[in-house]
Amino acid sequence: MTFKEFISGYKGQTLYIQTHNFPDPDALGSALGLKTLCKEFGVDTILCYDGKIDKLSTRRILTVFNMEIYSKDEVPGLNEKSKIILVDTQKEAGNVTDFIGDEIACIDHHPTIKEIEYEYKHVQIVGACASLIALYFKEFGIKPDSVTATALLYGIKMDTNQFQRGVKNEDIEAFGFLNPLIDEQLMTDVSTNTMEFMDLTAFSASINTIKVYGDVGIAHIPFSCPEGLIAMISDFLLALEEVRVAYVYSKREVGWKFSGRSEISEVDVGEVLHQVLTPLGGNGGGHSCMAGGFLPIDSVEVFGVNADHVICNHLVETSTKLRKKL
Repeated sequence: MTFKEFISGYKGQTLYIQTHNFPDPDALGSALGLKTLCKEFGVDTILCYDGKIDKLSTRRILTVFNMEIYSKDEVPGLNEKSKIILVDTQKEAGNVTDFIGDEIACIDHHPTIKEIEYEYKHVQIVGACASLIALYFKEFGIKPDSVTATALLYGIKMDTNQFQRGVKNEDIEAFGFLNPLIDEQLMTDVSTNTMEFMDLTAFSASINTIKVYGDVGIAHIPFSCPEGLIAMISDFLLALEEVRVAYVYSKREVGWKFSGRSEISEVDVGEVLHQVLTPLGGNGGGHSCMAGGFLPIDSVEVFGVNADHVICNHLVETSTKLRKKL
């Protein structure tokens, strides 16, 4: 079944588009793009998520693109009979809340952790989920408006680190399609002044706590900070000459949030975080070059004052064990 065949079957209905928890620019751009596309086929949609949108750069997306998206407890009309399309995530992926309703479709660019049956499923490993949505427009001969095109391209740029990470041919094709259609002023507005002064304290904490084991750098932030900022600091650590693989975790009241980055093909950080965190009662996974995870506080407290030492050892040992010889 093609997406066109799938979505045409819901003409005149209202569907829900759900992103992964704590949505990032790629998730938000993909959701907005999918909403615009569904409207072309006579399908209304409501965007929703769980968690928070608390990073300045992510909050700006909502303002600049005038996006209306509802948090879990505010989603209008959601009930047991509601139909949900998951975007930039998959059911049982560990980073998405199981909302009331029926997940009928999934469009994602992450590896599948657990096979789930959907009416429509499109999972393809590319640099950004927004690339997949953009190529739907191209395939169907539909020209997205400038706001949608800009949101999609911004999502692609952010998830590929300005086309330096995990880029596939589809991402380049999507760029070529979208770039002539964007609003350059909107792109400037959403791309500038993306940090707050308080973000510097998190960068300072990572600098003070980083330890390097061979080419693996690990740092922690001893307080809660937005997911987007943790990811940004992971990228920041890769700028060090000595670091080729980076892990950063933020200590929250409910548990530790992890981000992983790898600039070498020998180390798959998605697999590393999955193997380290899942046996401990958490979850982890993602791409080989970019991944995330979470460890509940109950699992952390088992290790007492040695928690940092134990987790770092697990990350280093698993990175070494899984290191591929190319």
